[in-house]
Amino acid sequence: MKLKRNYITQDVGDSQIMVATGETNFNGMVKSNKTAAFIIDCLRTETTREEIVEKMLEKYDATADVIGSDVDKVISELRKIGAIEE
Repeated sequence: MKLKRNYITQDVGDSQIMVATGETNFNGMVKSNKTAAFIIDCLRTETTREEIVEKMLEKYDATADVIGSDVDKVISELRKIGAIEE
């Protein structure tokens, strides 16, 4: 899976803003915290949930269960707005 190319991101301070360009069903803006931004950045290239969890385990001091839950939540929200290419 990966982030669709018509979704662009921009870092603004401690947040990341994502907007859709071109033809999408989503008309809005997504403001992400550092954790969600890290997950979105991982999705810029083809990856799996498990690969994202592994990268986060290397960076953050949290359990695999907590990180897995965070990854699942962000991916679920991105799917809802049609931002992920499966």
